Amino acid sequence: MDPEPFVGEPGDAADIPGAAAAPDEVDDIVAAWRRERADLDIAPLEVMSRLDRLAGVLGERRAAIFAQHDLRRHEFDVLAALRRAGEPFEMRAGALALATYVTSGTMTSRLDGLTERGLVTRAADQDDGRLVRVALTPDGRERVDAAFEALLGAERELLAPLALGSLGPLADSLRALLAQASATAPQPGAGPGAPRR
Repeated sequence: MDPEPFVGEPGDAADIPGAAAAPDEVDDIVAAWRRERADLDIAPLEVMSRLDRLAGVLGERRAAIFAQHDLRRHEFDVLAALRRAGEPFEMRAGALALATYVTSGTMTSRLDGLTERGLVTRAADQDDGRLVRVALTPDGRERVDAAFEALLGAERELLAPLALGSLGPLADSLRALLAQASATAPQPGAGPGAPRR
């Protein structure tokens, strides 16, 4: 039998159709801060603290899945960018660096490892021999496809407590938050890259 719904304040998880309603540790933290600092609006903490915890859980699950497919997270990012490019699954190295938010030097190092493992190949660009073109090998495509399928399964499991109809509005809200937060973020290549799928 499903647990009795938790009746919280407006904006609590109980207001999201299909959301798990049981109180969590963030509720305890929020309640304590409301008691100690009743003069402050604590509402942002309810959202951001949970996003922070979810990011940690998601990162651990992704790392475990990539490890099962003998990949590290940054290797998956490179292979996934090439796979998303479509036939013939090739990109210039510079474009690949931009797509994965790393510097050209970092990309060179990552490509060295992937080339040694036979997951990508490198060759001079036909239009400009000064540039390097990177291509996904059949082994690389098989590896990234399998890892991506497993990743989707794990992420679908994480979203299972939410009603299907709530995912679109949730994605829209997160898109708006990300756009606002990214407005003042460092430019691509200026710092650690955000993983891309």
